[in-house]
Amino acid sequence: MSDIWPFVQCLVCLDPTSLRRLVVIVSAVLAMTGRVTMLGISRWTEGKGGSYRTIQRFFNTKIDWDKVHWFFVRYWFLELNDSYILVGDEVVVTKAGTETYGLDKFYSSLFGKPVPGLSFFTFSLVSTTNRTAYPLMTKQLIRSEKEVVPQPRKEKRKDQAGPRVVRTRTKKM
Repeated sequence: MSDIWPFVQCLVCLDPTSLRRLVVIVSAVLAMTGRVTMLGISRWTEGKGGSYRTIQRFFNTKIDWDKVHWFFVRYWFLELNDSYILVGDEVVVTKAGTETYGLDKFYSSLFGKPVPGLSFFTFSLVSTTNRTAYPLMTKQLIRSEKEVVPQPRKEKRKDQAGPRVVRTRTKKM
């Protein structure tokens, strides 16, 4: 746990309890293999401060992640003599299924058409000398009820298949 502590001490925007929980969770996630779940995180913690209930409390805490990103990038990556560009980009991640929150059809330039998936918008600071992007804010785009355009249903017409021809066999005599 103490290996990650120097990297997160710059996050003065977090209260001490959340910071301690974050250190425990990050240490466990970096050590884990396989699926990352709250139960898995609690099993991979080094004992003290990593119970399943503590992990739940951390994920139920309201944290301003945009501010956390800014403090981390500002402390570790920004240089005074460098120039930066603020850029924004929307990314569409294709996803099958029906149960994922925010799942909708979004236009993907890679496919050239709307595809089912999730859409995210990210603001990043790009260093012009290092040619490196530092993400500051990422938000999932979710369509409001006003934006959702109902698709007209295609109803099958009975006469679409054409007239039904009934053939009967006759016995030859």
